[in-house]
Amino acid sequence: QLVESGGGLVQPGGSLRLSCAASGFTLDYFAIGWFRQAPGKEREFVAGIKSDNIHYRTSVKGRFTIDRDSGKNTVDLQMNSLKPEDTAVYYCAAIPDEMGLPLSERFYDYWGQGTQVTVSS
Repeated sequence: QLVESGGGLVQPGGSLRLSCAASGFTLDYFAIGWFRQAPGKEREFVAGIKSDNIHYRTSVKGRFTIDRDSGKNTVDLQMNSLKPEDTAVYYCAAIPDEMGLPLSERFYDYWGQGTQVTVSS
């Protein structure tokens, strides 16, 4: 089971840190993707991390950072310089590390329930 936390309301230019926590399995053995879905839009890949690779969506490069905390069994997404277009429900998802780091949601085995991020003044 995956559980996201850290969402909320923030002004443009602000920061949030999302956390994806796992229960029942160790995230170190999985590639983790962060996805988001805005109202009326399809869910899209934001950032992902696996044992030998990190990948970001072009629109978040330089603003978002994904990292693991093995001690806490979490994968976090630090989001800086937030923009209104970052507003969405953010989800984390897991796939065994040997399966790669797919950009498509359909390949992921485990999903969290999502956390709302709203960027507005």
